Amino acid sequence: MRRDSVATWAGAVIVLLLLALPIYAQLAAEPFALTFGSRVLVFALAASSLNLVLGYGGMVSFGHALYLGLGAYAAGLLAHHGVSSGWVQLAVAVLVCAAVGALTGLISLRTTGIAFIMITLAFAQMFYYLFVSLKQYGGDDGLSIAVRSDFGLFTLASPTTLYYAALLLVLLTLLATHRLATARFGMVLRGCRTNERRMKSMGFATLRYKLLAYILASVLCGLAGLLYGNLTGFASPAYMAWTLSGELIVMVVLGGMGTVFGPLVGALVLLISEELLRALTDHWMMILGPLIVLAALSARRGVYGYLLDWDAYRDRRRARQARQGRSGEGL
Repeated sequence: MRRDSVATWAGAVIVLLLLALPIYAQLAAEPFALTFGSRVLVFALAASSLNLVLGYGGMVSFGHALYLGLGAYAAGLLAHHGVSSGWVQLAVAVLVCAAVGALTGLISLRTTGIAFIMITLAFAQMFYYLFVSLKQYGGDDGLSIAVRSDFGLFTLASPTTLYYAALLLVLLTLLATHRLATARFGMVLRGCRTNERRMKSMGFATLRYKLLAYILASVLCGLAGLLYGNLTGFASPAYMAWTLSGELIVMVVLGGMGTVFGPLVGALVLLISEELLRALTDHWMMILGPLIVLAALSARRGVYGYLLDWDAYRDRRRARQARQGRSGEGL
């Protein structure tokens, strides 16, 4: 870790604060802080999964919340039928999200631009109305989850356990994203975002790489949905709505597309801003919208991307000063 990297230190401070949040919530007797922190982490995990396809692959999925809903229903439907084993629910969530991701990805990834956006949106809306029609499972009203996921050694019924489970998954996802971004897989994915035709001419099976990224993102978002269902005690078709997909896109863009910590920072900034503005006025959306626009205009690469740009600018300035110093010595 570079000692003078602003972005690295900012990421370390965020992680330390997240680790200490449950301690603060217990000492200050503020259970809402722990619940809110869990919500931030769940959406950070979902946004990180979207960042894999949007930030690195350049694929704007407007139906990504579909997998958040599928993960929540994996917990809800199984619990409804008496299956409270977290391992079974986890396996079902992974398999269903991977299968749906593979099927929808094979179709949508053969298109680009607005066509890709509309196809992902259409699939999400199709599943949304499918679960609305399931009246035996609550339909549009959703399905209550009375029993939380039980993993044997621990259960997600405990708010602290749920929080640390979400934090662990987020940290592992950030680490995996960093490793993937610097590996061959990530380089090919970024190459597809920049110029897919050139990548094909170089012999790369671009569809295969993009499909794998799409499936990985689907599974990660499904895990976030499993946690979200346990957090809210509820599974609803609203979790699949296109508006929630839009919020995930805002988190990725606000934090910094194509950066490792960007989705986490974006989730923190957006959700904290919502809570602060909601406490001030009932018309908080009218204030939040312009603030997001201003943030996007002032920091084109997002909040965390701005810190990375600052580090890069400082490195260039130091290198320039070093070259000038050597030139002066030569004279």
